[in-house]
Amino acid sequence: MEEEELECPDSSSERRYFPESLDSSDGEEEGLLACEDLELNPFDGLPYSSRYYKLLREREALPIWTEKYSFMENLLQSQVVIVSGDAKCGKSSQVPQWCAEYCLSVHYQHGGVVCTQAHKQPAVQLALRVADEMDVNIGHEVGYVIPFENCCTSETILRYCTDDMLQREMMSSPFLASYGVIVLDDIQERSIATDVLLGLLKGVLLARPELKLVINTPPLLLSKLSAHYGDVPLVEVPSRRPVEVVHLSGAPEAALESVLRLILEIHHSGEKGDIVVFLACEQDIEKAYETVCREGCHPDADHGELVVVPLYPREKCALFKPNDETERSCPAPQRRVVLTASPGEALIGSSSVRFVIDVGVERRKVYNPRIRASSWVRQPISQSQAEARKQILSSSSGKLFCLYSEEFASKDMRPLKPAEVQAANLTSMVLFMKRIAIAGLGHCDLLNRPAPESLMQALEDLDYLAALDNDGNLSEFGIIMSEFPLDPQLSKSILASCEFDCVDEMLTIAAMVTAPSCFSHLPRGAEEAALTCWKTFLHPEGDHFTLINVYKAYQDAALSSASEHCVEKWCHERFLNCAALRMAGAIRAELVDIVRRIELPYAEPAFGSQENTLNIKKALLSGFFMQIARDVDGSGNYLMLTHKQVAQLHPLSSYSLSRKTPEWVLFHKFSICENNYIRITSETSPELFVQLAPQYYFSNLPPSESKDILQQAMDRLAPVPATKGEQTPCEKCPETTEQRCALQ
Repeated sequence: MEEEELECPDSSSERRYFPESLDSSDGEEEGLLACEDLELNPFDGLPYSSRYYKLLREREALPIWTEKYSFMENLLQSQVVIVSGDAKCGKSSQVPQWCAEYCLSVHYQHGGVVCTQAHKQPAVQLALRVADEMDVNIGHEVGYVIPFENCCTSETILRYCTDDMLQREMMSSPFLASYGVIVLDDIQERSIATDVLLGLLKGVLLARPELKLVINTPPLLLSKLSAHYGDVPLVEVPSRRPVEVVHLSGAPEAALESVLRLILEIHHSGEKGDIVVFLACEQDIEKAYETVCREGCHPDADHGELVVVPLYPREKCALFKPNDETERSCPAPQRRVVLTASPGEALIGSSSVRFVIDVGVERRKVYNPRIRASSWVRQPISQSQAEARKQILSSSSGKLFCLYSEEFASKDMRPLKPAEVQAANLTSMVLFMKRIAIAGLGHCDLLNRPAPESLMQALEDLDYLAALDNDGNLSEFGIIMSEFPLDPQLSKSILASCEFDCVDEMLTIAAMVTAPSCFSHLPRGAEEAALTCWKTFLHPEGDHFTLINVYKAYQDAALSSASEHCVEKWCHERFLNCAALRMAGAIRAELVDIVRRIELPYAEPAFGSQENTLNIKKALLSGFFMQIARDVDGSGNYLMLTHKQVAQLHPLSSYSLSRKTPEWVLFHKFSICENNYIRITSETSPELFVQLAPQYYFSNLPPSESKDILQQAMDRLAPVPATKGEQTPCEKCPETTEQRCALQ
């Protein structure tokens, strides 16, 4: 299926919306039926179109269709049903539709259907496909909810959403009263949100006996789920015919050369079909892209053109689109090579794939709570991931080339993908769990237990951020922070900006750092031109201020442009990512709505003044005082305040481009990898730190020269002893902030 930019249609939109990738020109094939013979769609009361019957025949050919009767019987008689099947068996599109039929049969007395996905692109694409198959309008009977975009109405019967959005919905509706059936799909991704939902829903099911839960799972995860939920009905979908698997073991460092050789061999073999290549990380994607473009840029009449498509899954900016439209519009034969990395398995949505090349390793992000930093670790993929990559092949005639041995697959690959809850920063999860505990759902039976030190670090960070009271429950600050769909440190900075009268600027910064990078990937040969353009946005105070400049320039261009095409052209000329800036605008709009809903003070923007610059730094430091580094030798070697890791400014930082190295910086991101870069940095000072960081956080810092400098600044700023009758404000919750940021 082809992904398109989709705006949620209103009541004046056309009767049906069909994705262009699905041919809708067959309406005259079966002729027009007499009105009295037309079958009515029970979901909207209108006659089915001829297209519905064509898609129905396609649905009936799916492997899962033979299990429909068994599934409906189990759903009627049981509260929990597990559906086990391989990728592309049809469970993600058909099971939610059958659940909608069940809800219709009981007249929606318990609510509609919601189906979760780990990634937003599949959620959107499935909603489009299912609306087409059900012959209803997208955004009405069928819709989707993804971060910062809601395409549903009060009439929506079936909605697809990302797992984190359903989790956030539980904050306002802990028992999910608007749903009669919940379908948890894509659980093999083992995201934190999915694991939390699997745990919390056990309590929700006890509180709501009428609620139904359906879990779609690959076969390898079946035993773990059965042990978690007990003796529940199981619907197993027969596996498809096996595809041909070729193991080509070799040296890991020669993987890129092996990939290039295989691509060219396949291309010159004359066999038709697109190629998908799974590499370890985005850096490998970039290297392979340059190499394949260079080596395969000379098409010949016999084999056609080799089109290389880099798909960066962590940016989650696009799905791999099918080749149908390209083939119709371009007479010359083409073969596309898609270069991706984990979790790209979920982003491949094409039926034209005939070859998959898998290097068998990935680069995973592992969080270390002791140093509050993540490391990038190269390790083997799991057997479940390898199986998912095999299932991408659209038919048994496809071939899977594994650049590893069968012995490697059986001995070095673990059966299941590691749970994110065991390798990520849990601060946001703990904040959510503290919030949901207010509604009586404090117990969460997770499939895998997180490390105790990760939980302790999360609680400690929330305490430093004043999100917890003396009893360990959410403070008033913590309740407000949980309202924002952001990292708790960003939420705290927004609350602090209310005190420092810079909410408008802080919301822009929060939106820009939450959205993907606004700077485009640099094409080879255009580096100098791009840097020249980007330097026009630089702000002397640092990257956070540069991001405000970029966003303001984008907004000005959008207001003065006659069309969206003009805005895209403006971004392209300046090597800016238009999609990322558009997303930042959507994020900012939602944050503004939250600020207004909970009635936080909102000062008029004053960006550019000296006082405003200082206030923005204070607001940032109020949330990110745990992310401070100091240049220890004057040459750009920054030592973290909390541990002994040394890092450098990112080459595209405003300070790197302006050749300035401030002594103290506040940073937004840091990962331990080949190049220890701190990203999105702005200058700060010891005096600001000691004014805004909690005293007990400073006391817990390890001994260092930097701590000594901070102690000297603290001694210089030591307050005059209070006279009799005066009260010293609480360090964790300054009186002014507590008064101004209270929930209304």
